[in-house]
Order: sequence, then C-alpha cells, then structure tokens
Amino acid sequence: MNAELINSLKLLSKERGVEEEELFEYVEEALVAAYKREFNPKSTDNVRAEVDRETGDMRVYITRTVVEEITDPNSEVSLAEAKAISEDFEIGDMLEYQISPQDFGRLAAQQSKSVINQKLGQAEKERIHQEFSDRIGELAYGVVQRMDRREVVVDIGRAEAVLTRNEQSRLDNYEFNQRMRFYILRVDERHGRPMVLVSRSHPNLVRRLFEQEVPEIGTDVVEIVSVAREAGSRTKISVRSFDPNVDAVGSCVGQRGMRVQNVIDELHGEKIDVVEWHEDPVIFISNALSPAKVLRVDIFDDESARVVVPDHQLSLAIGRAGQNARLAARLTGWKIDIKSESQQREEVEQELLMHFDDALDQDYVYEDDEHDEYFEDLTNGYSEDFVDEYADELEYDVSDELEYDVSDDMEEDFEGAETGNSDQIEQDDLSDSTDHTEDETV
Repeated sequence: MNAELINSLKLLSKERGVEEEELFEYVEEALVAAYKREFNPKSTDNVRAEVDRETGDMRVYITRTVVEEITDPNSEVSLAEAKAISEDFEIGDMLEYQISPQDFGRLAAQQSKSVINQKLGQAEKERIHQEFSDRIGELAYGVVQRMDRREVVVDIGRAEAVLTRNEQSRLDNYEFNQRMRFYILRVDERHGRPMVLVSRSHPNLVRRLFEQEVPEIGTDVVEIVSVAREAGSRTKISVRSFDPNVDAVGSCVGQRGMRVQNVIDELHGEKIDVVEWHEDPVIFISNALSPAKVLRVDIFDDESARVVVPDHQLSLAIGRAGQNARLAARLTGWKIDIKSESQQREEVEQELLMHFDDALDQDYVYEDDEHDEYFEDLTNGYSEDFVDEYADELEYDVSDELEYDVSDDMEEDFEGAETGNSDQIEQDDLSDSTDHTEDETV
C-alpha cells in the first residue's frame, strides 16, 4: 500500500507538472483533515501528519497540553497520563503521541482522496495562471488534440489551450497531432479550471513569427512598427531600420524571399506585404498602398488623405472588396480616399467651372496679382500640365464665344441694309455722329 502511494505520487508529479514534495504535503494535509472530520471536529492546530518520503509510511500525531485537571479533552491531557508515559513531564509541557491512520476507516480514505484532488486542482490552477500569465503575447508550439465545430483543443506543453472559432484562420485545416505555432491571448477559467486561450488570427502572430525569422529584429536593428491583418487573406507590415546600412524590407524578405516565405508557410499561404515605414505620411501612405503605384498624396488636418493613382491601377490600389485600401488605412492610421487620374481631373474641371461661373455671375474683376493668387490656390495640388492645358481651353472657349457674338451682330446689320433699311441705318449713323460731336464739344 505504501509503495503504491509513492508510485502514484511520482506519476501525478509527471502528469500534472507538480513537484513531488508538494504532493507529499498535500497527502499530509489530507490525513489531518480526515482525522479532524472523523474523530475530532473541534481540534485546531494540535494535529499533524507525516509521510515518509522513502517508504510511504504515514503517521498522525496529536499534541496536547499537560494540565492538573482537564477542562478540554481535545487539547489537554492530565499530568497523571503524561507521567505514565514519562516521569519528566510537568504541568504546561506539550505531549505529542502517535495514532495510526489505519484507524480512520473508509471515510478517512475518501476524505484524503478528496483533499488531494482539491489541492492538485488548486496547485495546477495557480501554476497555469502564473506560468502562462507571464507568457501572454508570446508564441507557443502546440499539438492539436481534438476538434469540434466551435473550438480546437491544443496541447501546449504543461497545459491545454483552447482555440475558439473566432480566433481561427480560414486557411488552417486542423488535424489530430498537427503541430503549429499559436499566439497566447490570455488565461481564463472554465468550470473552475484554468483555460489558456490562443489565437491563429491575431495580427501579433505575424509580428512574433517575423521576430523569430529575422535576427535583425532581435538585435534591435530593424523594428516592426505596425501590422494590419485580415487573417486567412492578407497582412501588411511596416518596418524601419536604425542602421543606414541595413535595408529593413530586405531583411524581412530575406535572400530569395526565404524569410517571408517561412512566415507564409506557417500561415498556410496568407499573402504578406512588407513595406518601409516613413515619418512623412505622404511617403508612408504611398508605401502602404503597395503594390499600386501612387501619383500624388494630399494630407489634411483631420488625418485623412487623398490619393491619386493611374486609371489602370485604381482597382489594384483599392483591392478586392476594398481590402488593400482598408489594410493601408489601418497600417498608417490615416483615412484614405483613393481616386483615379481621370476622376480627379473631372472633379478639378467641375470645381474650376463652378468658380469661373461664380466670378462671371458676380461680374467681379480680378487684379492681375489677385487673379494669379486665386488661380494658384484653386489649382494647388494638380499637375502643371493639366492646369495649363485647361486654362488654354477656357481661354479658347471664351474667345470663340465673343467672336461668334460679334460676327452675328455684323451679319444682322448687313442684312438690314440689303432689305431696304438703309434710311434707318443712315439715321442711326447720323445720330451716332451727332452724339460724338457733342461729346467732343463738351
């Protein structure tokens, strides 16, 4: 029986990851609890148990105070009884004597088992909380143990972890004994037991994978500044280098793309864009929209940006269902509005026409300097060739309209002469001549 106890404790120590000494202490506490429950419920601290670490022999001791007259039999013993054991005892001495655990019976054994299980559960809970609370935000290798429609249970060493449905990647196919890396989210409790929650969709999973693949990140030469991810589809990361001789993007991509490919393989084919971070938001936003080519970026005070791209790259810049634009916005922290060249040209034309019409309606005459400044403000941010070209078009349209009006008036005059209205014309000319004469006289 005692040998079986030793073997059981050793097996529990390996399975639960608890030190053997702790298990021996649990057994001793269980023996004390069993004795108090069956024999002496009112006893407090005067009972202790001892288990031999080599043989497994169990002993329970009771300590009582030597008194002249007993008032509390649970904690006191008479001087006569003490003298029967040893003549050296005096009043006030402590007498400790042994009782046999075998006398506890079946109830005592059940109590011992219950206490041991309770202590083991509590110890495991404390161990898991302490160990994995310190590892939140880190990676853990795990082996898939079982799956159902809602979650995957993973063995991550000294504990089981749970991968819930909303933390899974759609590119992952989970199979029994499959080995992969997981991101540790937090430690919760389920049914009174500790539960480690892990993720395969968190953006920091990609960050940690690159930290393991790229030595320059570990030595603080290269830094991952930001990560934007739509798990199972695409991820963008921005990086910068603190060494002018080290290319941050090249370090993360690796020779022949081996480093980034290792991360892609771990994520089962998820696309990854590595772009260079820049303190200038214009450059950073342009980089973030990769692989699209950006012609121009205008930034505004409300942390929004207007981006112009070639017509044939508009769909590439926006991405499927807007994914490229969304990831770029998350990566940079800017609200991004993307337009094609032709869309931007059309908007500028409409704006120019609107202001031109307003100026004509108000019959407002600009001084040369004021006109130049107004036109410069209005067209600020657009290509010089486009502005010049559009200005020429406006000038051409206006002159054509004026020339057309004058020629129409002249034709009407000549038509009047041909139809016999010459008297009227001459009279009009005479009136005009008289008016001019009067003006000159004055």
